[in-house]
Amino acid sequence: MTTDLPDAYEISDDSARIDAELVHRWLSQDAYWARDRSREKQDRAIAGSLNFGVYDRASGRQVGYARVVTDKADFAWLCDVYISPEVRGKGIGTALVTAVRDHLACYDLRRVLLATADAHEIYAKIGFVPLEAPERWMALGRQ
Repeated sequence: MTTDLPDAYEISDDSARIDAELVHRWLSQDAYWARDRSREKQDRAIAGSLNFGVYDRASGRQVGYARVVTDKADFAWLCDVYISPEVRGKGIGTALVTAVRDHLACYDLRRVLLATADAHEIYAKIGFVPLEAPERWMALGRQ
């Protein structure tokens, strides 16, 4: 995957490399959208999704994560994007989302959605825009 990722890091779409315990800790303790998510639920989410990890090349330690729920034909939902606090500010998050976008391009999807409370400007750099007609969209469940 080619991105503007700092040389010390690499991005992989190999789900076998995901440190599920670490991802669960990050999301359930530090991510406003997944706080208190159970480990069992997180493991199911990982199993049913395309997963992307960012890794320190020297140590192999995971420093970032994103997952995509998709039918690989028409629709995808980008979610659970998380960068470890100690490496934030290096462009790793932008590189990760760019790599995910580029990975999904081969599916010729009609729409890739995401939800964010506070990172609109990061996603806008990668090409995401607000919904053109939000009044058409509805949701079932917690918001």
